[in-house]
Amino acid sequence: MTLMQKFLASAAAATLCAGAAVAEPALIFDLGGKFDKSFNEAAFAGAKRWADETGETFREIELQSEAQREQALRRFAENGNNPIVMTGFAFGNVLGEVAPDYPDTKFAIIDMVVDAPNVRSVVFNEHEGSYLVGMMAAMASESGTVGFIGGMDIPLIRKFACGYVQGVKAVNPDATVIQNMTGTTPAAWNDPVKGSELTKSQISQGADVVYAAAGGTGVGVLQTAADEGILSVGVDSNQNYLHPGKVLTSMLKRVDNAVYDAMTAGTDLETGINVMGVANGGIGYAMDDYNAELISEEMKAAADEAAAKISSGELTVHDYMSDNACPVE
Repeated sequence: MTLMQKFLASAAAATLCAGAAVAEPALIFDLGGKFDKSFNEAAFAGAKRWADETGETFREIELQSEAQREQALRRFAENGNNPIVMTGFAFGNVLGEVAPDYPDTKFAIIDMVVDAPNVRSVVFNEHEGSYLVGMMAAMASESGTVGFIGGMDIPLIRKFACGYVQGVKAVNPDATVIQNMTGTTPAAWNDPVKGSELTKSQISQGADVVYAAAGGTGVGVLQTAADEGILSVGVDSNQNYLHPGKVLTSMLKRVDNAVYDAMTAGTDLETGINVMGVANGGIGYAMDDYNAELISEEMKAAADEAAAKISSGELTVHDYMSDNACPVE
């Protein structure tokens, strides 16, 4: 029995046992897996926090193919799950078609805007957090060359890269930033071997700090950076623990808070666009015992000063997705 068949059987059984549609929230993970140690895992952490605090339960499914997106959305909606939360921009087109068919169901999509009265669209100012870790990478670099490895080559990941370059250049205008994308298909999110190869290539070009914004692929980037004796920067979740003393910091994208907030709101979920950035705690960088010795007081002060200026509006980090261009390279 396939994973999707098991899910459908489980959903049908729950409906029969309850005698009516259940009111549990549901979470659909994007390709790459629930435990990718990054984006999907952050979503799971938010759902688990909600469940632990409330004693309630939620449904979940890990997709195995693009074809399952619509099927999973419709099955959850027909089963009465509400709200239905999904991670990833790739759900955008499908949700745009499905949401109107279930006007009494609330949906929350992360990383894409879907204009529908029953949809909350959660987007993040990833460029702001990438700017902060770019500053820290430039301050930590001894070679003056740092790297960026993205997952799928899409505007969203270019947004990470552009913010990072701006932060690096703010500290060292003469710095070199090597940029590579893993691929042009969804497989780019889960290719740690390719991530490792790209990391080695960047190291051979002089990079001594590499920032990975590549989902599960980033696990290979961080592993190879640690093995080769250079620093890395994690993304989405706090990845400092993966290689203590080797991960400079992690750019925190609080996907966990987005999922937690949606499940907490339940059927009263407020729809529309919800932007999470530095100013409202949706974006930041990670500090803990695993990287404390890597972050100097000077580095922390510089990043915190920039964060304060971003929050006040004094400093604006260019958003690549506003014009598909980056002012610095």
